[in-house]
Amino acid sequence: MKIGFFTDTYFPQVSGVSTSIRTLKEELEALGHDVYIFTTTDPNVKELENRIIRMPSIPFISFKERRVIIRGMLYAYYVAKDLELDIIHTHTEFGLGFLGKQVAKALRVPCIHTYHTMYEDYLHYIANGKLIRPIHVKQFSKVYTAHLSAIVCPSQRVVDKLTEYDIEVPKYIIPTGIDISKFKAVEQTEIEAIKNRFEITDEHLFLLSVSRISYEKNIQTILQGMPEVIQELPQARLVIVGDGPYKKDLEELVESMNLSDYVYFSGEIPNEDISAIYQAADIFVSASDSETQGLTYTEAMAAKTQVVAKGNAYLDPLFDDLSLGLTYPSNDDFAQSLITYAKEKHPTNEAILKEKLFEISSVAFGQNVERLYEKIISTYVEVPEEELAENEEDEDGLSSLRIFRK
Repeated sequence: MKIGFFTDTYFPQVSGVSTSIRTLKEELEALGHDVYIFTTTDPNVKELENRIIRMPSIPFISFKERRVIIRGMLYAYYVAKDLELDIIHTHTEFGLGFLGKQVAKALRVPCIHTYHTMYEDYLHYIANGKLIRPIHVKQFSKVYTAHLSAIVCPSQRVVDKLTEYDIEVPKYIIPTGIDISKFKAVEQTEIEAIKNRFEITDEHLFLLSVSRISYEKNIQTILQGMPEVIQELPQARLVIVGDGPYKKDLEELVESMNLSDYVYFSGEIPNEDISAIYQAADIFVSASDSETQGLTYTEAMAAKTQVVAKGNAYLDPLFDDLSLGLTYPSNDDFAQSLITYAKEKHPTNEAILKEKLFEISSVAFGQNVERLYEKIISTYVEVPEEELAENEEDEDGLSSLRIFRK
């Protein structure tokens, strides 16, 4: 198959979406397919990249780490036409997402979409949440998903939310997989070097947080629970890996709570080095409220590091055995849940871990998406011309690609 990905977010922009897209691209190519990524320009990209088509873009107004296209739409269409794509897979509901939908209509090929982001968790970035409300997210999501052939949902939480939005497009739960081979055991000397870097000894309880440092990741709950944790487990030390707009606030919170001797901010660590960090830690901790799935949890599992995390419809069944980790129901439960779990000590059940690792592997991810593509292509029926015209009227102002209509 020849597959076109359309996304506003891709490397060198670091995010779970970028990682998911690259992982899927690599697995589909390993299965013999050709994958082309249509995405935005980035000032950090200096050279041409194989099978990556970049269109002129500018930073998004309230979220400058992300970019939106400003032109190049016609160019993208002609490239896609020359490539003779069999299916288009969009990974954003904005500029390049709408472009991907319109190109699919013009080429008369199916278009599916992965709903990566729970936008209701991010409304505070736009006018402090006063401009766009959850009802607007529902309306926009319904407009975007109209006439798609399928929606890939990384977890049950996404299915539930889209059902709540009254979106009737067929939904398929396919969790994003990770490359398990990147998490093979590292040398003990490397583990010791990491601990030395963070001033952690074997007597300490090494707690690890890995994420973009933003408000919705809820790291503040972890910090607010640390005094209670330290009272029961004075050997506890927390390393926070990542960067983001909320880092300064968290650093100030650590100082005001007199936690500087217990909490270390490492900054962003390259993806190729993160496996050893996970393996050096004793417990991965998270209180995030914004995950549709959360690759950091599965990365921790692949590194054989136990997890204590705030539960949801995805995480609760993933960590349904105490040898892998524990989920807790609310922010107030974090500290006591961690204390209890750390004191009890649960040896890893290798048989359960092996089964879980295949479920979360990039190999399974690629195979599941490949099967979905084959099903969608084999059953694809073009949207009637009158429905296309009606949809164009509904989306007036959202696309300038009517010229592509045949």
